[in-house]
Amino acid sequence: MPQRKIIHVDCDCFYAAVEMRDDPSLRDVPLAVGGDGGRGVVTTCNYKARAYGVRSAMPGSEARRLCPGLVTVPTNMGKYRAVSQQVMAILRDMTDLVEPLSLDEAFLDVSEITDHKGSATLMARHLRERVQRETGITISAGVAPNKFLAKIASDWRKPDGLFVITPDEVDAFVQALPVEKLFGVGQVTAGKLHALGVTTCGDMQALGVEVLIEKFGKQGYRLFEMAHGRDERPVVVSRVAKSVSVERTFSQDLAGKAACESVMPSLVADLNLRLARKSRDKPIHKLFVKIRYSDFSTHTLERVRDQISEPEATDYQPLLDELVTREDRPVRLMGVGVRFRNDEAPVTQLRLFD
Repeated sequence: MPQRKIIHVDCDCFYAAVEMRDDPSLRDVPLAVGGDGGRGVVTTCNYKARAYGVRSAMPGSEARRLCPGLVTVPTNMGKYRAVSQQVMAILRDMTDLVEPLSLDEAFLDVSEITDHKGSATLMARHLRERVQRETGITISAGVAPNKFLAKIASDWRKPDGLFVITPDEVDAFVQALPVEKLFGVGQVTAGKLHALGVTTCGDMQALGVEVLIEKFGKQGYRLFEMAHGRDERPVVVSRVAKSVSVERTFSQDLAGKAACESVMPSLVADLNLRLARKSRDKPIHKLFVKIRYSDFSTHTLERVRDQISEPEATDYQPLLDELVTREDRPVRLMGVGVRFRNDEAPVTQLRLFD
């Protein structure tokens, strides 16, 4: 069985990061999203505000008492969802095995991914760079053999950090890990553990599973497993992939259709590698081509092409002929992809007001 490679990514102060991206004047002030008005609570805040003790879910009045210069902006969930969709799409370009936990964090199982030399560390570095480049916000990432450790690792060097726990490092890492870092260990449980002389996972290992179960019931066994760095939970995918695509931005613009035709075979080869890795048994329903010109205008054209299991460059030629009609418009980006037929989708009739 191959070694599991799990990445946990977490956007840094997500809502505040989006607001600072869109309004640069907010980058150098303590900022809270939400918390304005008499009874509002802080949804999130930037790191300048956190330095004053401002925290999520804190009443706005208390936040302003701690930080008299606090700037507040109203929440804009539509904007945050749009950025979240961008981030999740970037993650799913790496693998279909993505488990979102919220708008701003997710687990990825990259155990069988061969891109980036098969290195989860290089994959996490690539994801961080791409998210920052394409969305203007930063993410922190943790790499580890399981979900529990990956989530701890992503918080280790926040903000804008990357921390890796290799399989060989797990034992030493958890030995020194404070019990407060464990999921579900709040102030009360931590106090009970401290009363038993337990401050680290190494102490918990020495205490033994029987004592932990006696003191904490079912939670005691879970604490013992975490203290050894063990977690067998799989990454749970709740979203079915509807398409697979590859695209390439060129360092020098392509001059006309002939240049586009010359790169089509390599693009389609990359697409078929991704299809073989991610979507072996899904029936293809449509092919599509995406073109972005040097003026950044973007055009996509798709056509139904059933009964194709492995697309060839010639399959995309009619789309390219129809899409690229002017030789005087240099092409900056080109992409190809497929959309799948969903034979398992139930046929339902919407109610009148759905």
